Amino acid sequence: MTLKKGVADPALFALFAELPRESVVEVDGTVRRSEKANRGVELLPSAVQVVSRAEVPLPLGVVDKVAADLDTRLDHRVLDLRKPTVRAIFEMRAAVLRGFRQAFLEHGFLEVETPKLLRQGAEGGATLFSVDYFGQQAYLAQSPQLYKQMLMGAGFERVFEIAPVFRAEPSDTVRHITELTMLDGEMAFIDGAEDVRATLEAIVRETLTSLRTGLTERGNPLAERIPELDRPFPRIPFETCEEWLGRPGAEEDFGTEEEKAIGIRAEAEFGSPFYFLVDYPTSVKFRTFYARRNDDDPRKTGYFDLGFHGIEIASGGPREHRIEHLTQNMVAAGFDPKNFAGYLEAFRFGMPPHGGWGLGIDRIVWALAGVPNIREARLFPRDRYRLDP
Repeated sequence: MTLKKGVADPALFALFAELPRESVVEVDGTVRRSEKANRGVELLPSAVQVVSRAEVPLPLGVVDKVAADLDTRLDHRVLDLRKPTVRAIFEMRAAVLRGFRQAFLEHGFLEVETPKLLRQGAEGGATLFSVDYFGQQAYLAQSPQLYKQMLMGAGFERVFEIAPVFRAEPSDTVRHITELTMLDGEMAFIDGAEDVRATLEAIVRETLTSLRTGLTERGNPLAERIPELDRPFPRIPFETCEEWLGRPGAEEDFGTEEEKAIGIRAEAEFGSPFYFLVDYPTSVKFRTFYARRNDDDPRKTGYFDLGFHGIEIASGGPREHRIEHLTQNMVAAGFDPKNFAGYLEAFRFGMPPHGGWGLGIDRIVWALAGVPNIREARLFPRDRYRLDP
């Protein structure tokens, strides 16, 4: 909007001189082309109505160059979200979700919705949020895992879900939050782990290709951060990663710094920002009772992680579809099969070989946007200390 002396009503100069920043106004006027204006046009106002006057002082600058710490930004998130650089993240997030949905549909997957109030969690343990359910103890879903598998027994041979999950992890890191969005996929009649990996790779490729094109067309500055995937994702055995880290045979899951080191080494060796870590030992995935152990070597599973620049963004593999082996795995992991009666019934009446994965939407948006903290990838993030706004 442009006010010009001798053209605009003098009262408008007085109005805008005292009107606080971020107030909402309605403007009548003339729009014309201007090479000097940021968007190539300017608005010459003839009348202005103040719809909503902002309070002063603002708790957070919107157009100021002065940086604010993340807690301040999240405490006043509505103002923070008005910044074009912040909005660009959520425009990208929406495009990521749109791209994944389209890719899944083109690969013959059916979108489903599973319960988020459960009698028993998929993983068990202390990471569950307990809630009172009409006098009964229930839990917020930490994964749709068990229901995805049940649908394989129902004849829904390819399904996906994009939904919130909840993890009661007392972590204060830049990569953990308690409410997150997961993209889960499951597919039946697989021949092995490579079927699952190849499908996930194809979907990621198609999504990022459409994402880069779409963001470029919209002039989103984050388009330049979307990698062009011109090489296959390498498959790196767990044992190889242990050797890279100088801890062969340790059979312990990788920590944050180790994941970063693996990502650097993988990109240096293979030239790909994405990579699969494969052939996880059973000892590492011990509590994942539904992970199928290799028949020829039960010490290993077909499970894998998908990494991107040193960040684990997805995990999955073949599931155990044989009920006898599944119940044995449950007992070995410390679970009572009686607590999973509804789940196990799906395996009693014919269950095809199947597998799938869970991919963290917040993590891939965080990684693609290149922001320091995963909380910046959610509109209103939740962690162990934050329940408001």
